[in-house]
Amino acid sequence: MTTPLAVDTQLVAEIKSAIRECSDRGLVLASKWAAELHLSIPANKRKLVNLSSSFIPAFSTSTPARARSPPPSTPFTGGSPGSPQKLTQNPRHSNPARHPDAPLLNDQPPDVRAMESELEAQEEDILVTARACVHAKEFKRAIHVLRDCRSSKAHFLSIYSQFIAAEKQAQRDWHKLDSRLFVIPYSAILTVATDNRHQPPVPVNNSLSELLDLVYNATDPWLLFLKGLFLARLSRREESIESILRSIAGFPWNWSAWTLLGSCIGDGEELSSLLQLLPLPPTHPLVQMFQTKTLNELHNPSDHELHLCNQLLSNDFFPNSLWIMSLRACVLYHLHDFGQAEVQFEKILALDPYRIDDIDVYSNILYVTDSRLKLSRLAHEFLALDKDRPEVCCLVGNHYSLRAEHEKAVKYFRRATQLDRTYLSAWTLMGHEYVEMKNSHAAIEAYRRAVDVNRKDYRAWYGLGQAYELLSMHHYALHYYQHATALRPYDVRLWQAQGMCYEEIGRLREAIECLKHALIPADPHEITINLKLARLHHALEEPAEAVAYHRKVVEVCQADERPIQDYAKSSLEVAEYHMRIPNGDLALARDYLEIVASSNAEDVGRAAELLKTVKATIQAQAMSADNEVQTQKSPS
Repeated sequence: MTTPLAVDTQLVAEIKSAIRECSDRGLVLASKWAAELHLSIPANKRKLVNLSSSFIPAFSTSTPARARSPPPSTPFTGGSPGSPQKLTQNPRHSNPARHPDAPLLNDQPPDVRAMESELEAQEEDILVTARACVHAKEFKRAIHVLRDCRSSKAHFLSIYSQFIAAEKQAQRDWHKLDSRLFVIPYSAILTVATDNRHQPPVPVNNSLSELLDLVYNATDPWLLFLKGLFLARLSRREESIESILRSIAGFPWNWSAWTLLGSCIGDGEELSSLLQLLPLPPTHPLVQMFQTKTLNELHNPSDHELHLCNQLLSNDFFPNSLWIMSLRACVLYHLHDFGQAEVQFEKILALDPYRIDDIDVYSNILYVTDSRLKLSRLAHEFLALDKDRPEVCCLVGNHYSLRAEHEKAVKYFRRATQLDRTYLSAWTLMGHEYVEMKNSHAAIEAYRRAVDVNRKDYRAWYGLGQAYELLSMHHYALHYYQHATALRPYDVRLWQAQGMCYEEIGRLREAIECLKHALIPADPHEITINLKLARLHHALEEPAEAVAYHRKVVEVCQADERPIQDYAKSSLEVAEYHMRIPNGDLALARDYLEIVASSNAEDVGRAAELLKTVKATIQAQAMSADNEVQTQKSPS
């Protein structure tokens, strides 16, 4: 298992540079992410970099000209922060096992950097004004201010502002065709009226092709990021991934590029292949954070990702990072370790009671664990803090859902989608509420919106399957369950749902295969799936296979010391089978029947009758055997 590269002066300086570079370009979330990560590094390590005024990060793209090779880095081992430390050559970016197609880490040539620095110095006042307009969300003004600028930074700001302005226009045009979702109560059942026949699934930005032309031949890492963004929006995924990888090679600490790269990945296998193409070694903290974050979004992290989070939170890395703590909590949530996930979120809120990021995941945990008081308190606190954050609306929706106030829950989940159309969880949870209200048509509409936002989320596909099952449209339900299972092949519920659909349409053989798949990741102590398999084999007149599953039920229940009522019927099935077949195990049948007959199970009468029969049969066989022995001994 690989250990991440420890934090040293070079890494700290790179993160600090990323805060400024991302902020200068209006990438607010990436700048915030880098700033919080920088703050999580112990103060003595940050102070050492601050004292080194001559230190220049290796990946700055708009600093004065410097030597081509990166400077040596200072490891944080031994010595006090203020004392001089021995400089050693940093092996951070060496990767002997790199893929031949992976882009190399690159830096701009000195002459290009010098020219960019000179242009930025000349345009400094214009850039400051343009950044102010971007931060004020006056994107058209920013474009106008930057119209005569020539630097790459100004070029980025101008094109990015054009993109955001076009996105806002596309959103407005889309909402003009928005389906009017309104609740009509009748007979205590709620329905939803919709008419979105003329509305596309997602807003359409008609400027993407024109914007792509502006950056198509770009070599600047920031413009390559924009190229990857536009290609992704145009569904040109492979080209987008190539551009993002080149952008990361030029400036690794742009977290927006990593986020965009993660959105292009469809499943865990694609991620494994892509990790080999990254310009950074697998031990780099960025790669490991990206890997864990992406698998969380795919709902498929493992204990390995939990181990990575633990390492990244150790003293050598980012011990105070709330972002990595939250990442760890989400891993635990997806691993269904709700207790430890709750403990982690409580620690985060103790350190920062105003942190809203991922508060919706915490609310999901409290919902699943039925922590009504905690969820109620959390909902009231955060609703007072910021009622216009989609995560908070989702939190409040979960609060009302747990109280079975489904209409109010729908109201807040819908509010979350109005604040952020791409907020996947709200669409999915809204669908769940409509399923609870037995309103299948509204549930289908909500789940379809979730699928339009992200086709990689198995929950929306599973929800569609459930909604169509409510309508007894089992072929449709099966189609959506299969989509969900392809995304999450080791989920017991999904295989069981498929099996139920196959059974409903009379395809029992396929139902058996699905339930056998469900047994692979299932708890070894579970008996429900085994009972279903026994019933299906019995329906197919395959008694031997049916009895094998019944016997497994008996063995599991006896090992777990469960009540006899849980396995009495299976005991009878096994006993009757061995009583029917030639050379059956009558001793086993007798043992099973004695257990049931001496219990207070409802089958005690039937067990007592069978026990008399099996004992008589055993006695008759014994007498017959004795007579046969006597016959053989007597002289002829």
